[in-house]
Amino acid sequence: MTAVDDLAADGAGSDEERVPAAEGPPGGHRPQELLFSFFGGVVLERGDTDPIPSAVFLRLLSSLGVAEAAGRATLARMTRKGLLDRTQVGRTAYYRLSDEATTVVRKAAERVRAAAPFEHPDGEWTLLSYSMPESRRDLRHRVRATLTWAGFGGLRDGVWIAPGTVDVGEVLADAGLDEVGELAEWFAASALPGVRVDAFIRRAWPVDRIRERHEAFINAWWAGPAGGEDPLGEITLLGADWLQLLRADPGLPARYLSADWPAAQSAAVYRRCYDTLLPAAERSLDLELGRVVAG
Repeated sequence: MTAVDDLAADGAGSDEERVPAAEGPPGGHRPQELLFSFFGGVVLERGDTDPIPSAVFLRLLSSLGVAEAAGRATLARMTRKGLLDRTQVGRTAYYRLSDEATTVVRKAAERVRAAAPFEHPDGEWTLLSYSMPESRRDLRHRVRATLTWAGFGGLRDGVWIAPGTVDVGEVLADAGLDEVGELAEWFAASALPGVRVDAFIRRAWPVDRIRERHEAFINAWWAGPAGGEDPLGEITLLGADWLQLLRADPGLPARYLSADWPAAQSAAVYRRCYDTLLPAAERSLDLELGRVVAG
């Protein structure tokens, strides 16, 4: 399993402790999702790649309702998976994203920070077909999770479609799934006259559920950050909520949906909240790091 798998996975079947998402999707957030959000939204945003003391992670997770034992288990699990590099200085353990995980998080950040993350050139689609032999059924879940994160929805068994132009070769390579490229074909596509685009969108994606996710995100964050004493926790939860929404909506073309499709509003709410929280979150992180150094 690669860092792409961990970022793309929805955590189904995981027994990790979960933190309720601000916008209330079923299942909440795994501690690992929260740490990915923290690294992508705060640590890498300011160009910081220095190892961070474990106490900072544990206090952050604790502020979001994760017990210390679960936080320590998450750090250990992510280290075993190669997502984190661990060093020890005296009695203090330090962690940083591994090089592979850093590459994946930076790549994901391109869409996370995009001004219009739910928009693609009108009329462009990527069509992919693959056939998985019975001997490689072990790859099925990884392929599905990777394609979903890349924006694909399933039209029928083995046939997937995504809005816009997707570099499928790069997606598979980044996920360590180069061999799947030998079992698949993909094409740039456009709908011919007479094709009911709205119908195949609803066949490939749960449109009503995606709308609910947008509306829940907007309702949770519309009023803006709480403005309390924990901007680091707030920006981490905001980022985790946003990643879940980006995973749910690949950027379905609004003109084939209802006139009040809420994707643009979600993007505006996220950007406003993130820009408001980031300066205070960075100051909070500096204080946390200073507290550890001071002992």
